[in-house]
Amino acid sequence: MMLTAALLLLGALTAVAGPRLLARADWPDREPVVALWVWQCVVATVLVCCALSMTLSAAAAWHAVGGHLFATAPRAVVEAYVLGTAGPWAATTALALAGGGLWSAAMLLREIGRARAGRRRRRADLLVRAPLLPGEVAVSGRLVVLESERPDAWWQPGAPPQLVVTTAALLRLKGHRLDAVLAHEQGHARARHDWLLNCSSALAGGFPQVPVFAAFRDEMHRLVELSADDTASRRFGRLTTALALVELNEHRGVFGPCPTPQAHVPARVHRLLTPPDRLTAARRLRLTAAAALVPAVPVLVAFVPGLRALG
Repeated sequence: MMLTAALLLLGALTAVAGPRLLARADWPDREPVVALWVWQCVVATVLVCCALSMTLSAAAAWHAVGGHLFATAPRAVVEAYVLGTAGPWAATTALALAGGGLWSAAMLLREIGRARAGRRRRRADLLVRAPLLPGEVAVSGRLVVLESERPDAWWQPGAPPQLVVTTAALLRLKGHRLDAVLAHEQGHARARHDWLLNCSSALAGGFPQVPVFAAFRDEMHRLVELSADDTASRRFGRLTTALALVELNEHRGVFGPCPTPQAHVPARVHRLLTPPDRLTAARRLRLTAAAALVPAVPVLVAFVPGLRALG
């Protein structure tokens, strides 16, 4: 079927053009929340193209699938999709795409399992280092103070979620700088950024040869930090948030000449100290709406033969 090939071509074009257009745009760092949404829509479009192509290929290859899929459709619509002339490649395409879908689900389950196992290990370690007092009950949003010589703070997802801060961070961060760090971590928690990171890591790990998924994972890790920085800076100011980032990370050597795993921190500090102009509310709305319409394009393409038959 030409329609299946058209959907696969549309998915490939989206996978290639989407990341390139976003890389050339000047607004993602200015509006990280909108950029997060656009990236999700791009990846969703690729997945929808594959899912629709798989469904139509399966309908063309096996009469049982086609009969269930078009059970209530008028005869003219069924004839418009020319299901009986697909050829032997339809079954191969359907099986390959179904295998890709099952592999994606397996990778997501593996990533969720790894994340849960990691949380259980960290929570057990946390209970050893900061045990509950007699009669104390774990509460959602509970602030845990952990004795450590390294200044650090992080949000620990789970049931219940916990906000952890070390004694070194309490000693080093004064006034609203500590509040800014805690607001940053709470921004991650409220936006459920851990789910975005898990999904992007699952796709990138399951399909390492697909550049769009690797770019999706890398941008998710970067943009969620910018989004949380903005959450903190709106409450406590950009200068306070930047100074808090510096004091929390300077012992890691991130501001030296040698690259480190936290090499993005200097760029985040520079962004806070030299804030770019935000987009207007109207443009943010247009970008959000346009991105939401992109996954609908393959759906409309899939319905074109049926709509023509009915018209």
